[in-house]
Amino acid sequence: MAQLSIDSLEQLQETTGKTLGPSDWREVTQDMIDAFAEVSGDHQWIHTDVERAKNDSPFGTTIAHGNLTLSMADGFRAQLLSFSGFQLGVNYGWNKVRYPAPVPTGSRVRGTAETLSVKDLGGGWYELIQRLTVEVEDLEKPAFVGESVVRFLA
Repeated sequence: MAQLSIDSLEQLQETTGKTLGPSDWREVTQDMIDAFAEVSGDHQWIHTDVERAKNDSPFGTTIAHGNLTLSMADGFRAQLLSFSGFQLGVNYGWNKVRYPAPVPTGSRVRGTAETLSVKDLGGGWYELIQRLTVEVEDLEKPAFVGESVVRFLA
């Protein structure tokens, strides 16, 4: 998978309507899930209690936090795109975040990025909206779909 280097506003605009990726596969381990539970404070048993999840969960195993999956989407985008033609970029937020399918522990996931729009906000600022999708290997539904909003200063 080759990374696309964006060096100008024009190159960024040329990605509109195109889907980039997929990224490389990445395994979601129990250690990753436990570390995310520590950082986020979300210790719900479906994520952290392996024995209980095996016996009592409809998934038969622990599953990744939805927000862990969301946070991985940015890393997948970084594999697909580099932004070198701007002074800085800031994460402005997310639109339409959904988690259609769980990510069972031990699964492999990867991501794609589709550019929906690039807007000139004035004053040298530009806004990029991309639909980021994280898929789970061998599952039909994606684990995560969301519209990332990033602002760049030229």
